[in-house]
Amino acid sequence: MKDKWKSRFETIRGLGWVALSGLVPAFIAVLAAGKLRVGAGVIAACLIAPAFIYIYVVVIWHWKDRYIGRHSDLWGALILIETSGWMKIVYLFRHLIPDMRRTGRYEKSAD
Repeated sequence: MKDKWKSRFETIRGLGWVALSGLVPAFIAVLAAGKLRVGAGVIAACLIAPAFIYIYVVVIWHWKDRYIGRHSDLWGALILIETSGWMKIVYLFRHLIPDMRRTGRYEKSAD
């Protein structure tokens, strides 16, 4: 695997753990009231948002650099034009995670 992709996948894993720790203040924000709710919500957002933003960007980089499949133009259009983010989530599970695990179509991919 290319060093840049190994580094990107490790960053996703690290940010995933940080985002997971953000669930505690998010839970507190749901249950609390007043200033505690706001403070816990801000902390949760600061812990969770970097993972979402980085994964969003890595999905686009992955499609541009490592996509293995027959529908490159379709994925490119859906990822770049569609604004809700659902296609990026689908791409994450269909391409990015298998590439991280070196399974499926990415099992024997060239580095």
